[in-house]
Order: sequence, then C-alpha cells, then structure tokens
Amino acid sequence: MVAAEKGRGNDRPSPPRVLIIDNDRAHAETVAEVLQRAGFVCTTAASGPDGARLIRDGEFDVIITDLVMNDIDGLGILSIAKEEQPEAEVILITGHGTIQSAVTAMSRGAFNYLLKPLDLSQLRAVTEKAAENVVLRRTNLELHRRLDEKFGFEGVIGDSPQMRDVLEKLKRIAPTNATVLILGETGTGKELVAQAIHQNSPRKNKPFVALNCAALSENILESELFGHVKGAFTDACSDRVGKFEYAHGGTLFLDEVGDMPIATQIKLLRVLENGEITRVGSNEPIKVNVRVLSATNQNIEEAVQAGRFRADLYHRLKVITIRLPSLAERPGDIPVLTDHFVRMFAKKHGKQIRGVSPAARRVLQSYRWPGNVRQLRNVIESMAVVDFDGVLDLDDLPEELVDRSTPVDTHDRVSLANLVGKPLEELERLFIAETLRATGGNREEAARLLGIGERTLYRKIKEYEL
Repeated sequence: MVAAEKGRGNDRPSPPRVLIIDNDRAHAETVAEVLQRAGFVCTTAASGPDGARLIRDGEFDVIITDLVMNDIDGLGILSIAKEEQPEAEVILITGHGTIQSAVTAMSRGAFNYLLKPLDLSQLRAVTEKAAENVVLRRTNLELHRRLDEKFGFEGVIGDSPQMRDVLEKLKRIAPTNATVLILGETGTGKELVAQAIHQNSPRKNKPFVALNCAALSENILESELFGHVKGAFTDACSDRVGKFEYAHGGTLFLDEVGDMPIATQIKLLRVLENGEITRVGSNEPIKVNVRVLSATNQNIEEAVQAGRFRADLYHRLKVITIRLPSLAERPGDIPVLTDHFVRMFAKKHGKQIRGVSPAARRVLQSYRWPGNVRQLRNVIESMAVVDFDGVLDLDDLPEELVDRSTPVDTHDRVSLANLVGKPLEELERLFIAETLRATGGNREEAARLLGIGERTLYRKIKEYEL
C-alpha cells in the first residue's frame, strides 16, 4: 500500500482525497501518479479487503475501484462505500466491461464507469467532476446547517415557561400544512417564528417569501400578492409574477395582516379556499400550492367586531394561533438572550468580547424593553460595536438605558428616601423579592445578580416567606 500527499497551504481548501483499489498494484500506482499531478491526494490498495479496511478507517472524496477482484469485487466495494462513506463518489474501472455490469454499477450509485485501457485525460476529467460533486454536496449541507442554526428552533431563544410552550407548539405544527396566525407586540420575533416553521417543514427547500401588508397601498399590495399582466394599470409595462406564484411549493408570510384592506381580504380568502390566484388585469386563474403564515400586533378580534377585518378570513388564517409573549412577560430570558446576542455580534463585528459586567446585566434586567427582543438585540449590537475593553459595561450602554427615560410601573420605583431608616433585614427582603420578580423567578440568575450562592438564596426565600 502506498500513500502520497501534496503539500497544502493553510489558506487554501484541502485537495480532494482519492482511494484507488486494484489487484494490479502497478496499474493502481500509475493511476495515482496521474491524479497526483492533477492535484489530488492519492492512497492505493492492492486488494478488495485492503480497500474495504481503508474505507472504514479513513476519509475519501472519490473512490476508484477495479470491478473484477478477488475476495471483494468492485460492486462489493461500492456497497461498502455507500454504507461507510455515503458522501464519497465511486468510479468503477474494468477491462471486462459489459452493458449489464455498467447498468448494475450505476443503479447502485456509482458515479461513472470507465473501461481499460484508461484514457488518462478522461480519467482526470471524470475524477475532477466527481470531486466537484462532493464539494457541492457538502457546501449545500453546510448551507442547510447554517440555515437550521439561524432559522431553526435553535433561533427561537428562551427558557421561560412561556417560550417552552411556544417551542413545543412549533415542533408540533411545523411538519403540517396548517395556516398559522402569529400574534405579538412589535419586536417579539414574529417573522423569526415564521421562518422557523418553514425551515422545519417539508417545504424547507422551497421559497420562504415575506410581505409586509401595512407598508403598501391597496393597488400595489394586490399586485405584490397576485402579480399583474401587461397593461393592467399605468406603468404595468410587462407581466409580473406575484408573491403567491413566487412562493409556489413553499411558504408565504403575511406580516401585519391586520392592516390589509377589506377588498384585498376578499381576494385573499378566495385564494385560501380555492388554491388559485388571478393576476391583476387578467381573467385566467393560476393554481398555487402555498402555505400561508400571517402575523399582526393588533387585537384582531376587536378588528373583526369593528368590521375592519373579515371574520371568515380571520378563521381561515387562525387554524393555529401562536401568541408570542413580550420580553417584559419573560424577564428570565433576558440573560440567555443577552449572551446569545453577545456571541452573535462579537463574531459579526470581529470583536473579542469576554462577557457582560454584573452592573450592566442589572440594568438590562431591570429595563422594561418596550421594543421587546428586537430592541434588546439592537442594544447589544450597539454595545458590542462601541466596546473597547472586551467587557460590555455601563460605559457601553446607549442613552436610552443610561437615562432610563422609558416610563416604568410605579411598583418598579424604589426611591432612596423611602429606604432610609428601614432595617437592613427589610431592605434585604425587598431586594431579593425585586430580583426574583425581575428574573421571572429564575433562582439561579437571581443568585448570580445578587452575588450570593443558590443555597443562601433558597434559605433567604424560606426565611422571608417569598
């Protein structure tokens, strides 16, 4: 067995790895020499069993094997390769080629089938194509992994009971085709949830198309949704595909659907009932297969009662309803969201950030976050950009948090004058109670913020009957 490897630079991708298996050792080494000159890293094996062992023990991008060998033949090697290294491409070579053996090899997943004596230029071309296929496949897998990381359930951050309920519901509904209405205040992450539903559904390899219904006039909104034909209106110079057609086979996310004009609501209802759209200015129906997800920050039931939103469309859109809690409703998630955004923006902006100071954490924890998760995300990005010492601290906070200009509930106000003269025991009880409230009852986080151990906190909770 002979192994050869070209030197590889640190800034360049690794050259493709090729395993050559042939009972004729001289022929295997000749093939290796030809491919090494083309930039491949080659390993040879002089028997089927040796080749099978290398496949089980090593990693290869392309496996080139003779078809007729003792003990384990080329089809046996192909079978082992598909089981042990399914990403690798297998090329079979033989001097005893028949149409039947070629059909068998290709039907079992061989990349190509070459006859001896080999045309060396053809060998190089086929091997290069096989290696390109492997790289492309791995690139696509990595892309899907990144998308899963960005838009999968891992992207819906939170460990509070409210968010655990949301995640559990998402896992149940994502594989279905049900329409989903996502409710929540501005900045709670409604589009992120819609992307997570799509990314974890059978439609994940088809388009995800988002449209904000509040940002467009009635005529433009209908053109965006259903498309138009040439001459349908002024400036309609050519036919245009709408969002429904573009999202065919995938998912359409209608943000701020509560702001959709009544006339457009009627047309949307017809699409949901019939699975057909008609372009503006046309009479020809077009079949579409689209899953519709929608979202609003309005009280949609009040809009129905007031006649601003059609009841029949509302019930069509809300086969499943997901309500996202505001950040103020789940303060226990602030620390985990903070750490997530710190990692994200440290990487994005190339900063070395070791963490967040306790003082800054206390400010982040006590703030009311009227802009919800989106506001927290923007604040952490701002802090990461201006930081210079590797620790996000009070000096990195934006003015909105330093000034504490956002109104807070009166029960959040603890003036110094009201504390003067009170027993230390009462002050301790007050601060522990407020910290527990701010962390949503998360004792581990409360103990960390207070600078005491969890056992001590547990004892104090019992002592003060909190």
